[in-house]
Amino acid sequence: MKNNTWKLVVLLGVLMIAAAGLLCMYNIRQSNDAAAHSEAILEALKKQLPEPPAEAPEPAETAPAPAKEDLFAYYEEAETAPVQSETADIVIGNAAYCGYLTLPSLGLELPVMSSWSYPNLKLAPCRYSGSAETNDLIIMAHNYSSHFGRIGELTTGAQFSFTDTNGITHPYAVSFIEVIGGQDVEQMFRGQSADWDLTLYTCTLSGQSRVTIRADRLDKPEEAS
Repeated sequence: MKNNTWKLVVLLGVLMIAAAGLLCMYNIRQSNDAAAHSEAILEALKKQLPEPPAEAPEPAETAPAPAKEDLFAYYEEAETAPVQSETADIVIGNAAYCGYLTLPSLGLELPVMSSWSYPNLKLAPCRYSGSAETNDLIIMAHNYSSHFGRIGELTTGAQFSFTDTNGITHPYAVSFIEVIGGQDVEQMFRGQSADWDLTLYTCTLSGQSRVTIRADRLDKPEEAS
């Protein structure tokens, strides 16, 4: 009896290891597919960008932060909500893009889809809300190594940029890095209440928290004292 129990435990252990291995292989494949898609889209996107104007437009006023009780419910509702922006989307294939991110310290350059959905997130980072013009842009992505899986490696002061579909490049520097609970709505959406000009975030491996990068624009005019 004991011998049979031991064999069952070993078998279960082997099956669990095999399942973990298959999941790992699946995630790697998803990341590789996402990287290939992003690279192709980025090339097409850059070809359609106009020359930037001589002077960038003045930033618009920041919209107030939304009051929601549940972060996941907010995600579902915002999936179909229109995103207000002064820049026109660039459509490639059947998808719309609002620009691209350049993260030099991570060796990444990624197109950003104009609106988010679960299928979209499998292809590229997505604008969750806001815009570069209103200094309240929030961009989300899967934790693929080819997308936002390494944003936790960014350090305070690290510089990166977002180039919009007008060809204007907005420079940023990392101001703060934090891990936010999946249900901590108030903390996550402080990025929409003028605390930071841009927020990047992705899920942790467990999916229960969000690795969150807060950044400020480097070319933002100083407020008069």
